[in-house]
Amino acid sequence: MVSACLAGVACVYDGSHNRQAHFAGLFKDGKVFLFCPEVLGGLRIPHPPSEIRGGDGCAVLEGRARVVSKDGRDVTEFFVLGARKTLAFARKHGVKVAVMKAKSPSCGCGQIHDGTFTKTLISGFGVTAALLKQNGIEVVSDVEYVSALSRKSKSTKGNI
Repeated sequence: MVSACLAGVACVYDGSHNRQAHFAGLFKDGKVFLFCPEVLGGLRIPHPPSEIRGGDGCAVLEGRARVVSKDGRDVTEFFVLGARKTLAFARKHGVKVAVMKAKSPSCGCGQIHDGTFTKTLISGFGVTAALLKQNGIEVVSDVEYVSALSRKSKSTKGNI
């Protein structure tokens, strides 16, 4: 599975996308499923940006943290519902790996914004990334994935 925004779907909170040619090509070739937990959870596009306050996605799933929009609205329920629907889809289709958009409150893998809307990063996972990981699905950020592809490409050039 790949975060839909990475394949060019305009599902980022502001109505934009994070298209990266590699991911769009994989989708076009029918090699991946696309998903957007925020849309699956019922958030409309566009909507105000959101960040996790009080921890990361694991803390949200445990009820110890909340997802809050920049205008102060608690949107936790949308993020949790989207995570649950994403997990159900992944299980149904036997997904083993999800490549997710870095730093996102849904999809962030390893780093997310700290809830202050100051672009400050903390260690942790978004809500969906945390739930997938807790259920045995490997989660990888788009940054990690592209970096690994680049390393692989460099290492095979000498073997051609």
